[in-house]
Amino acid sequence: MAEPEAEGSGGGGSPGPGSGAGAGGWRRPHGPLQRYYGPSAAEAAEAAPDPADINGPHFDPEVFLTKVRSECPLAQLLAREAELGREIRALDSDMQTLLYENYNKFISATDTIRKMKVDFRHMEAEMDNLAANMAAISTSSARVSAALQDRHRRGAQLAGVQALLRKLQSLVEVPGRLRLWAAPGAEPARALRCHARARAVLRHYRHLPSFRAIEDESRAIMAELAQRLRARLRDETLDPKELTECVEMLLQLEEPPEELCEEFLSHAGARLEAELAALEAELPPPAPPGAAATPPPASDILDFVDRGSSAFVGSLCLLAGSYRSLFEGRAGAGPGRLEAFAAALTARYFELLERRLALERGLGDTSLLVRALDRFHRRLRALLELLPAAGAEAGAALVARAARERVDRYLRALQTFFMGCLGDVRQALAAPRPPGKEGPGLPDLLATLAASVLGQLKAVLAYVQLFTARDVAFASLPYFKGEFCVEAVREGLVVAFVRWLCRTARGFADGPAERGAPAAPPALLLLLARLCLDYEATTISYILTLTDEQFPPQAQGAAVAQMLRKSVETRDWLSTVEPRNVRAVMKRVVEDITAIDVQVGQLFEEGVRRAQSSDSSRRAFSVYSSSRAPGRYAPSYTPSAPMDTHLLSNIQKLFSERIDIFSPVEFNKVSVLTGIIKISLKTLLECVRLRTLGRFGLQQVQVDGHYLQLYLWRFAADERVVQGLLDEVAASAAHRCLDPVPMEHSVVELICERG
Repeated sequence: MAEPEAEGSGGGGSPGPGSGAGAGGWRRPHGPLQRYYGPSAAEAAEAAPDPADINGPHFDPEVFLTKVRSECPLAQLLAREAELGREIRALDSDMQTLLYENYNKFISATDTIRKMKVDFRHMEAEMDNLAANMAAISTSSARVSAALQDRHRRGAQLAGVQALLRKLQSLVEVPGRLRLWAAPGAEPARALRCHARARAVLRHYRHLPSFRAIEDESRAIMAELAQRLRARLRDETLDPKELTECVEMLLQLEEPPEELCEEFLSHAGARLEAELAALEAELPPPAPPGAAATPPPASDILDFVDRGSSAFVGSLCLLAGSYRSLFEGRAGAGPGRLEAFAAALTARYFELLERRLALERGLGDTSLLVRALDRFHRRLRALLELLPAAGAEAGAALVARAARERVDRYLRALQTFFMGCLGDVRQALAAPRPPGKEGPGLPDLLATLAASVLGQLKAVLAYVQLFTARDVAFASLPYFKGEFCVEAVREGLVVAFVRWLCRTARGFADGPAERGAPAAPPALLLLLARLCLDYEATTISYILTLTDEQFPPQAQGAAVAQMLRKSVETRDWLSTVEPRNVRAVMKRVVEDITAIDVQVGQLFEEGVRRAQSSDSSRRAFSVYSSSRAPGRYAPSYTPSAPMDTHLLSNIQKLFSERIDIFSPVEFNKVSVLTGIIKISLKTLLECVRLRTLGRFGLQQVQVDGHYLQLYLWRFAADERVVQGLLDEVAASAAHRCLDPVPMEHSVVELICERG
């Protein structure tokens, strides 16, 4: 009974082992539909024929019922009947569900197939009609084309003849149009355009008499127009725009460029000469030697420069631009003629300006003189962009001479002021005193004299410093970066005044006696002696330190610092991209400091450098280590362990030397370059502290700092100064970064080496 039970269970779909796939039974994953429809043909072929298998293809109900009745008891038969009833109901339910779910699809598919049969039947008939119609149309079109072919050919010929006649008519009308547009007061530009369009055709068919007559008449009209234009070119009242238009039309008439260039420069030269003559008329005639000084003109120097810049320099710039647009690339009118012409005129303009500057004998408003020279230099720089050979060196030398002359006048004014103060002291010493009333004592007179002279000297230095202000264009000239600060201000003004003061004091002491009495009162000699001692002890050092702070390193450092400040403030450090190169401003900083090194080296001694560490040569490739080696000041951009960068920076500052940014500068190359580098890097540090950075912004600062370290350490007196300031820049950047993830040091080195 066990075997029939197993088979019956397998046939009924129970999960018994007898219903496996090898026996041809159903498999559970295929679901009720497979049990309903039975096994596939391949499975049925592989299985042995079994008429008692309810799921097999050879199923015989009589055999199955006979076997079940003979082998199964009544209870099992009843259970089997109930089980088969449940399976039949489940299959019916599944079939109904599938039918309900796909009913609409079946209906739609049936309707679509029905419509397609109908539509295709009509469409086939319509396509047959269309093919017949197209064949008829093709036949008719061929008959029409054959009938109209001759007419079409004749029409095309007539259209060509008509177009040719129109062209001939336009050529015949050319002389009339030229005569109309080339008449005085008409539109010569339209006449030139009309003649340019017809000229090539007339020349090509000149061998035909009719075309030759048209060309001769047109040429005569244009020759007459050229004569009128040349007459107009000689008109002295012609403004630059009209002059350019006139020469341009003559060039279109194929007039010789050499002659036109000569007339263009002659006319422009006459106009520029008139403007120079107007400037010269404002100046008094040169005084003969020994005559009284010529009074200054009514207008100030700034007005004179404004008139010269707007009239002469502006006209010369317009002339240069017009000349290049008209004659560039034409034979016989190269740029050399223009440059020689402009150089002669600018030389005369410089002479007039120098004569006007010579009239500034007083010590009025120095800022007015600086503004005038700045405006002159700016306009001259715009002219030099068009004409590089128009006198760049002469213009720079003129500005330098004016500045040096003003410094010399300040020296004479200081000497006069000191002699006036000394006269007041002598008068106070020699004044009679009433009985019982004492005059000012020598200490008071000495203090008043020293304070007055020192205050006047400070005021003079403040005025002179205007020549090196940051917003003055000519302050970037090499003379004002080096020689002016050293030779003119420090040596020519401050040191020269101190030496003159000492000579003056010695002159009072060594002067000849008058009638047995000394040349100067003894009290005055005592006062001068004490003044010289005070100068030797403190005042000279103070004055020179003040001068050194106001001039070379600070001026140079301010220029580099301004460049660094703008580069930091104008960049979006939060959304910057991942660094792939060193920023161009860092390369510019290194180039500028290298140029300053060359300039300062021409004026000063080398100076003393602190002994470099043993790995200075290779530190250019590995500057920022992850930890501090003993006895070395090696900053770290990437700490070896995670910690608060702000705390790390503060701890490092405790063990590092304090860097005095504005320390006194000695007059040697190393000291000057060190001061410039300290000011520049301090500016970079303060600007970074005010920005908020993203990850790539921090990495860009890291790359820029490493690049600066590669090149700046060799200029400084102590390489630890550069390292310390760059270390603070990196720490501040990490502290201000929202995502402080530094770049790998090998990648930083690779970027800097490539940059």
